[in-house]
Amino acid sequence: MKQKTLALQQIYREGTACLKEAGIADAAQDAWLLLSYVTGISKAVYYGYPDRCVSEEEAGRYSDCIDRRSRRIPLQHITGEQEFMGYSFLVNEHVLIPRQDTEILVEEALKLVKPGMHILDICTGSGCILLSLLKKCTELTNGKGKTDRCVVGTGTDISEEALAVAVKNAERLGVRADFIQSDLFGQVEERFDMILSNPPYIPTKVINELQDEVRLYDPYIALDGKEDGLHFYREIIHDSINYMKKDGYLMFEIGCEQGEAVTSLLKNAGYKDICVKKDLAGLDRIAAGRYNGE
Repeated sequence: MKQKTLALQQIYREGTACLKEAGIADAAQDAWLLLSYVTGISKAVYYGYPDRCVSEEEAGRYSDCIDRRSRRIPLQHITGEQEFMGYSFLVNEHVLIPRQDTEILVEEALKLVKPGMHILDICTGSGCILLSLLKKCTELTNGKGKTDRCVVGTGTDISEEALAVAVKNAERLGVRADFIQSDLFGQVEERFDMILSNPPYIPTKVINELQDEVRLYDPYIALDGKEDGLHFYREIIHDSINYMKKDGYLMFEIGCEQGEAVTSLLKNAGYKDICVKKDLAGLDRIAAGRYNGE
């Protein structure tokens, strides 16, 4: 931004122009979200008082945010949060930024979860999958006169820094969950009724083709699915039967071209009732199966 101004409308226009020039796809939306982040105003206030003055300090902070976004730093790393399943999650450079497509995994799990279940979330990252699922279960139970046992959950991740974020998010949402630093099942000892995971699934050779916001700022270990992108599915599916209760569910987020391969892995491991769910774009997004213990 070449010139500081103190009017909401002017700094928003300049911010939008700056992001457009930098090639940011959703320039106007990102410029607005950063303006709201810095000033705390709502759209109603903005449209009602577009010439409202802001302080020089706020204008400076906004200019800095726009500059960082123009350098492809993710919006969520600037604001420090991302909405997922209607909840606000803390995020930083140590965790994968929660995506809307991943909400489908939570929605499908909600259809199967029952009171008293123990759920494991592998590669938990920010904890968004496990914590939003537990939060939804609590909200659906409260106020309905139910006395069934609550759903409990455990999240694992190889990254100590990621787990620190997950713990903060549990506190933020008021959700109780256990978190264990573990390379997949390495430090896991119990059996579970449901195992969820959004593991790294991008083939190594494809990572350099991703947009800069992902390639440069998401944790590499949260992206790299090794040579064919299926490494962690093979590992998790192979070992899961040792940690799954009878009739337990294993559910994954998958890449849009991985449905056939992952369902084949599930079938070969003895899983039944295998299904693939699509996202809003009609692409394969979730693969799931039930283990009957036979």
